[in-house]
Amino acid sequence: MALSISFAGNLNMAKGLTASGLAAALALGSLAGASGQTVTATIASPTKGAASGAEAPHFKESTAGLKPRPSSSIAENVDSSIQGSQAAGQTGTARPPSDAEIRARAKVLLEHQHLNDEALEQYERIEHQVNRSGGATPRVIDDKTYRVVPTGTGTMKLLLKDGERPVDPAEYHKQLVAWKDLLELMLNPEDPRTKSAYAKWQKRKADRKEMVDAAVDGFVTKWVGQETRNGHVCDVYELQPNPNFHPRTLAEDVLTRATAKIWVERDSNQLLRGEAHVTRDISFGGGILGKLYRGGVFYMDQDEVAPGIWLPTRYQYDFTARKFLFMFEEHQYVEARQYRRVGPPEQALAIAQQELASGKAAYGDP
Repeated sequence: MALSISFAGNLNMAKGLTASGLAAALALGSLAGASGQTVTATIASPTKGAASGAEAPHFKESTAGLKPRPSSSIAENVDSSIQGSQAAGQTGTARPPSDAEIRARAKVLLEHQHLNDEALEQYERIEHQVNRSGGATPRVIDDKTYRVVPTGTGTMKLLLKDGERPVDPAEYHKQLVAWKDLLELMLNPEDPRTKSAYAKWQKRKADRKEMVDAAVDGFVTKWVGQETRNGHVCDVYELQPNPNFHPRTLAEDVLTRATAKIWVERDSNQLLRGEAHVTRDISFGGGILGKLYRGGVFYMDQDEVAPGIWLPTRYQYDFTARKFLFMFEEHQYVEARQYRRVGPPEQALAIAQQELASGKAAYGDP
């Protein structure tokens, strides 16, 4: 819903204006690099091919330096009946929560989400991205696997595999060099490019936080029951546009044009799954710049990748849009795995330098 507007290409427009902002508005988490700009290493250092690394899982990595707060300390203002239910781990038939309880849990959920967004800036991951055609018999158009690494002002994609074809080691080396060079640039505060990148990044973060918080007033939330998903007991909520909400910006207006459903893990009060449906066309620039048509559907799943840190593990987008005069469809899913904390740019640079010196990547030797 909340849409961070970017016209850096047809697909980026639609996804930047939908899934990443949508997830933010619902406190669902963020898309790859939603808190900053995503750079594809193959642009800086063109490659043809890809390679996968080792498949050893990196979930549950250390969160040193992030200082996550336990749910109990964040939820001090949550109604005591909610806290008692969570502490007891009740999984039986639940009574409907009151409006006050829903608001209290929403406040905690948002605090958790802001912490997750902050954590994402210091994690790398492996992403498997598949684009499909539409229609009754969809076919795979594009199938790529990336290593997504933080840069200090967003993320960079290092191509690992194109379908089943691994990247040439020399080409992968060029991508590592591009990452290292970008990190070095971000650590030079006097460079005008660094100042510009950080200024844009800080604005995106502020806009995103404002949009996440605006979702509290932009929707009317209804508890519809409990479900168990992947072993997690979840409270399920439906979100409908609030007729009394008066959007102040174009992005906030999007909150009036979509509905959503979220699954909140009961014990941790973290988002496990979210889905949203665009119910009214969304126009940009009065419809001149583009339009996202009603009927678009977006899904996102999250999981705990480290104690108290929940990050996205799958996204799926299915929508029709137009940029200027050009219509296009997007049918894509992205699976994220092997989260590993690499820290702020100083620590990430040390990792990149070590990999270049050894000739081997953290996920295997391409």
